[in-house]
Amino acid sequence: MRGAYILRDVDQAEVIVIGTGSEVHLALTAQEILAAQNVKARVVSMPCWEIFDEQPTEYREAVLPPGLRARVAVEAGATLAWGRYIGLDGAIVGLDRFGASAPYQVLYDKLGITAEAVAEAARRVLARTG
Repeated sequence: MRGAYILRDVDQAEVIVIGTGSEVHLALTAQEILAAQNVKARVVSMPCWEIFDEQPTEYREAVLPPGLRARVAVEAGATLAWGRYIGLDGAIVGLDRFGASAPYQVLYDKLGITAEAVAEAARRVLARTG
């Protein structure tokens, strides 16, 4: 109802992993991978950008705190609009082309849209942002 929400949180998150729809499970699995490496990740589900953008600033900043610049979005479709949510320091694991056909598990693996790739992107972002 609010466009985005914290799906799974941790105390003192170091990075935010954002997913939508079918990619949320990748974000959740990436959080588990990161936790095993002592990296604290918040998972945000963002099913509707437009509704999220209409929310009060306080809510938007509670979900995506401005001071937490280490962010990774995972998107199996076009990645173009994610920049406004991940900022200049963030990363996107996704796809910006068409033409492949196979079961989604095969495609995700072949195209690098995996929980491991999301976790690796999170580690890279953390290394850049400190």
